[in-house]
This record gives sequence, C-alpha cells and structure tokens, in this order.
Amino acid sequence: MPFSSFKEFMPRQDLLSFLVLALVLLVALPLALDVMRLNQVGKFLSFAFVAVGLVLCWGYGGILSLGQGVFYGLGGYALAMYLKLEASTPENTAIQTTPGIPDFMDWNRITELPWFWEPFYSLTFAIIAVVVVPSIVAYLIGVAMFKRRVGGVYFAIITQSIAAILTILIIGQQGLTGGVNGITDLRTLKGWNIHTDEASYILYFVCVALLFVCLLVAQYIRRSKTGRILVAMRGQEDRVRFSGYDIANFKVFVFCVGAAFAGIGGAMFTLQEGFMSPSFVGVVPSIEMVIFCAVGGRLSIIGAVYGVLLVSVAKTLFGESFPDLWLFAMGLIFIGVVLALPNGIAGLYANWVAPHVDRLLDRLFGKPGEPRIDVLQPSSQGASS
Repeated sequence: MPFSSFKEFMPRQDLLSFLVLALVLLVALPLALDVMRLNQVGKFLSFAFVAVGLVLCWGYGGILSLGQGVFYGLGGYALAMYLKLEASTPENTAIQTTPGIPDFMDWNRITELPWFWEPFYSLTFAIIAVVVVPSIVAYLIGVAMFKRRVGGVYFAIITQSIAAILTILIIGQQGLTGGVNGITDLRTLKGWNIHTDEASYILYFVCVALLFVCLLVAQYIRRSKTGRILVAMRGQEDRVRFSGYDIANFKVFVFCVGAAFAGIGGAMFTLQEGFMSPSFVGVVPSIEMVIFCAVGGRLSIIGAVYGVLLVSVAKTLFGESFPDLWLFAMGLIFIGVVLALPNGIAGLYANWVAPHVDRLLDRLFGKPGEPRIDVLQPSSQGASS
C-alpha cells in the first residue's frame, strides 16, 4: 500500500462519512423498514455502484459518459443468463417444444441453445463475466475514443448512441435475449429461492457489502497519485500531457473501473428484482444515472450514494402520483442542480456542515482538520463536459 498511514488513505472527514453511511445502511434502514421497502432500497443501491463510478469518471477525470446503462445492463444480463439456465431445466420446461432451453427461445422456435449461452451454465464464469465483460467493452470504447483524443460532448454523444444501439440490438434479437421483456422468471441461485423474505434481507446486506468494497476501491484511487492526476487532467489536460503522462491510458483505466462498478450494480439488481430488461440499458436510464451523481455531488463518492437514494425515493413517491410527469421533474432536478448546486448535496455539506464538524472533532480529539479533496472546486470545463 503506497500510503504512509491510514490517515493518508482515509482522512478524518472521509472516515466519518464512511461510518455515518454504514450506520444508515446497516443499522438504521434495516431497523426502520419492512422487508419489502428494504428490498426496494437494495435495488436503489444497485444504481449507487454506477454513481460511484461516475464520480471517478466525470467528477475526477472529466469524462462524462451518458451510456453507463450499457455496463449496468451487461453485468445484469451476465448473471441473468446463469439464473435463467438454472430455471430452465428439462423438468421445469417439459411442456415446451424443446425442453431445457429458456422459454423465450422456445417461443421464437429456437431449438438449440446458442453457443454464447453455454458458458453461463457455470456460476463462476457468470460472476467473472459480471465484471470482465463490461470492463472489456469499456476498454474497447475507451481505446477507440481516447487514443484519438475524442472527449467532452463528443464522447458523451457517442456513449449515448452506444446505449441506444445496444437497446435496439437486445430488443431486436428476441429469440436470443428475451427482447423487450428481457430475461424474466428468475427464481433460484444454486437452488436457493431468491424471492423469500430471508433472501431479500441477505441480498440487501450483500449489496451493501459490495457497495462498500467499491467505495473503498474508489477511495483508494482518488487518494492515490492516479486520483491526483485525474483531477489535474480534468482542469489542465494539456499540461498533464506535456508533463509526460499518457492521458488516454488514465482515461481508459478510470472508464473501465466505472464500467466494472456498473456491472456489479446490474448483477445485484438482477438478483434482488429477479429479472433484467433493456429498459435499464438505454438512454433514459443512463441519463438518470448521471442525475444521481449530479444530485449527490460529482466530486464525492459518498454523496453519490445519498444522491441515488434521494432521487430514487423522489421518483418512487412522485411516480406513484404523477407517473407521466416524472421525466419532466427529473429534467428540472438536473437543471436546478447544475445551476444552483454544481457540487450537489455534498457541496452543501462541505460548505455549511463540515466546518462545524471539524471544529467539534478538534474539540473532542484535539487534532487539526485535514484537507478534503471533495471540496476541490470543479473547473468550468468539467461542468460543461
């Protein structure tokens, strides 16, 4: 570990933020909510993986991706394929024309399991694919774009186009992917029923544990030399390039990390919801994921988690009463945050609450407050990119 001390890796304010978030997710919410609502929060948290990755890509690296739904969907589909094969045993599908294959394939007159489905009989392969497949796709996109110095709004539009293309591809290949309905009727994981109350509790805590693993990885990156170079790239890319660093490699790296996080989130959604569909892959969900990050604070990995929870709860409450107006409300939220709160709720905390917390901690422990990278102000270029 290149850090000379734990304090260098986890400054006092960051440690406090991690502890408060752990208290909220591991104690307060499980005690306050029934199992149905807790399962709903678990599904919300699956989007937090994407938001944390976006903080690294957009907030630190200045790379605005409007296609993170692609990686979220790839991770979700990778696990859904394994779960679907487990649910499609010859005994369970005896009434089909071709027993032993997923039902949507039988409906589309496919009589043999496609070759690329075969490896997903293995749970180990599926788990590896959840992380590796989105990372490989991100690597290919990143190398193709960043090596040619494509960035800013052009990169955002291209990633949005990729999300639209993948959605059309999934819907069009109904016999191979389940089409617009996606892969549904997922019941068990190695014979364990994932729809029981006990399973909902366990999967929630697994989701929280994996989220904290991703948060610690993100914390490691942002506190390391790589994190400092990403911040420098965001503000003065040419200066960093002239200093001898390969900008493209750093961008590809952080883009792949964000994709891997998104893939894990997609897999956790599939487990907790019991299906995966192209409705989580396209342009609208990808933009929603950016709004999660913007509301929480694109410079704060912890703020991104709160942003996901706040927007998702608002979407649920508002959507139940005015489902047709939610998209307009979401647009207004994004415009309002960009204009009034460029650093999101994390910026409010850094400006109005953190100084008081610092003074309180100084009084209790007699130690000076430590600088927070989260309070670094974004460049005007990063805000528009």
